[in-house]
Amino acid sequence: MGKVLIVFYSMFGHIHTMAEAVAEGARGVPGTEVTMRRVPETLPEDVLKKMGAIEPQKKFSHIPVCTVRELADADAILFGTPTRFGNMCGQMRQFLDATGGLWKAGALIGKVGSVFTSSATQHGGQESTILSVHTTLLHHGMVIAGLPYSFDGQNRLDEITGCSPYGASTIAGNDASRLPSENERAGARFQGAYVAGIAQKLARG
Repeated sequence: MGKVLIVFYSMFGHIHTMAEAVAEGARGVPGTEVTMRRVPETLPEDVLKKMGAIEPQKKFSHIPVCTVRELADADAILFGTPTRFGNMCGQMRQFLDATGGLWKAGALIGKVGSVFTSSATQHGGQESTILSVHTTLLHHGMVIAGLPYSFDGQNRLDEITGCSPYGASTIAGNDASRLPSENERAGARFQGAYVAGIAQKLARG
């Protein structure tokens, strides 16, 4: 049994949709147990209201908030974060900043780590955002997995699409009106299955 944990932050629902696709892919690998968690919100409710984020977030408010300890119990962790000026969002950064105890104990060494993201525009910093998370995962001694080119959808030229060898991604649009495409969700499913498969291989030794 491989334990896959999906930890995400989503403001308008795009990363949540991608997280669901990641979970679907991971569950397709026999013997995989999948858990979804969201990181704590750091913005006040009045700010979220002004940004129009309250209603979208209600769709996944039933998903429990992640505790740091849950990271240590997983065999693989996929982190989902939107882009903020080419970096992970502040909510994810604050959550990861609280993992110092796990680092000191070496609790995440050898676990699989992977990242997926979203941005407003096609060249809005998706790859640098994923890399900004990789730095933390490397400090924890995690084994980083991306989205290999065996997912042929990232080679498409017939449509605007996210996804790169760094990880699955989606383009939300400047007004957040664009939903993840089928190709982007397929990339997320592929990544979930890929990470779950690696986790099981590592667990078997």
